Amino acid sequence: MRLDKLLAHCGFGTRKEVKDIIKKGYVSVNNQIVKKDKTQVDPTKDEIKVDDEKVVYEEFVYYMLNKPAGYVSATEDALYPTVVELIGDYYRDDLFPVGRLDIDTEGLLILTNDGILAHQLLSPKNHCPKKYYAKIKGIVNENDIKIFFDGVIIDNDYKCQSAYLKILSSDIENSEVEIIIYEGKFHQIKKMFKAVGKEVIYLKRICMKNLALDDTLTLGSYRRLTSEELDRLKDKSVLQ
Repeated sequence: MRLDKLLAHCGFGTRKEVKDIIKKGYVSVNNQIVKKDKTQVDPTKDEIKVDDEKVVYEEFVYYMLNKPAGYVSATEDALYPTVVELIGDYYRDDLFPVGRLDIDTEGLLILTNDGILAHQLLSPKNHCPKKYYAKIKGIVNENDIKIFFDGVIIDNDYKCQSAYLKILSSDIENSEVEIIIYEGKFHQIKKMFKAVGKEVIYLKRICMKNLALDDTLTLGSYRRLTSEELDRLKDKSVLQ
């Protein structure tokens, strides 16, 4: 790996910034000062230091983000800011969101560069549960719970997998609910409620598989996953 790429990956600055650090002689490889940013290094074998700080390379990183509305779940977009831009302490170009939340949907989003874990969480055959909190325009009732459990028809002829709907509260106009789905169809929850004559006016993902959103994270903030959280996410025997 090129030295400048490694340092950028490890959070020492943008590619331009680390080139300047290297050029000024702040970087050593195996106790030898290196001033060429194109120098090839092996992060698993070489001892690399920046101003005497040892560089620790991580092949994979995992973040929990409390996604705010107004951001798209993508790595780049011509019109809107992306969720990747919210991860301010990460300079690698291989970070991506695991699945997506609509631009106006808030809540739990995992960002990583681990494609294997992403596939495990998103593959339909693994039936990974995703729990949402929603505010609904309309009175959600027991009949809606049954319809959701039996499988709602959306997009004219697609029957959704069984979903679990729980009514938290309701008044004469609106309802608050939790819903667990096992798919990730485009605008799925909005379409499901539309199919029963109701409208989603607020949506927030609060759990994915066995990982719950950290309620100390404010909108737009993030943190690294703990090793225990990561182990549970990777555990194929744990569904929720």
